[in-house]
Amino acid sequence: MSQDFQVTKASGQTELFDEEKLRRSLLRAGADEITIDQILQELAGQWYEGISTKSIFKRAFKMLKRQHRSAAARYTLKQAMFDFGPSGFPFEDFFAEILKSRGYQVQTRQLLPGVCIQHEVDAVAENEHTLIWVECKYHPMAGSVSNVKIPLYIHSRFRDMEQYWAKNQPQKEGQNVEGWIVTNTRFSDDAMDYGRCAGMHLVGWNYPSKGSLREMVDEAKLHPVTCLTLLTRQEKTKLLEHNIILSKTLSKPGRWSDLLHLSSDRRDKVMREANAL
Repeated sequence: MSQDFQVTKASGQTELFDEEKLRRSLLRAGADEITIDQILQELAGQWYEGISTKSIFKRAFKMLKRQHRSAAARYTLKQAMFDFGPSGFPFEDFFAEILKSRGYQVQTRQLLPGVCIQHEVDAVAENEHTLIWVECKYHPMAGSVSNVKIPLYIHSRFRDMEQYWAKNQPQKEGQNVEGWIVTNTRFSDDAMDYGRCAGMHLVGWNYPSKGSLREMVDEAKLHPVTCLTLLTRQEKTKLLEHNIILSKTLSKPGRWSDLLHLSSDRRDKVMREANAL
């Protein structure tokens, strides 16, 4: 089939298939050029008009897993974010780990005073130069969008805290205070416009072009346990319920293997996959 066909995104929108985009995602996951060429050649006979991006992902993942399991695990990163569960707490904890990897001291789920009321803040990150208040907007489904109401609402909360902070907490010399909103999907155009205008720092999966969530995860070289291909959904959920978020925690024996009651052989296989990540 010709490569000129439309694909259907999770949002329901359609766009022209971009083979280079698929190639880049496989390359970023760690697949070599020979493996990528083989996958694309095999997939070429499976395309059809209107195929969903989810179907493309599943087919590519299945082929990649056969040849390069650790690359397949990295390839699932975006999907792994949707598997954090309904509470959103694992997403907050995962992003806190990313900030820690950047040298920040981080506390999650803090209750901070404002001039008018108290506010629960998902994460507070601080280093010598910057104090960051972070609001995480987790979505369990692809195609979800954080609209302009979110930065409008959160900006008013941050302003309330900022006014209290200016009056009652003398700012460290040279330290900036920043308000961040982080989502595992994307923001609407109005939300991004408002964020830029209001001086807020919005981070989405592919936004901004420099410093997106995907880029921050790549730089930190951190992967959630939901990436691992050798664990069942139930096992991943159990780990998250016990606040075991990072795949690197599974690179050596510990409490996690006792929780899952794995055989020694299966435990060792999971450890090898975690180490490969």
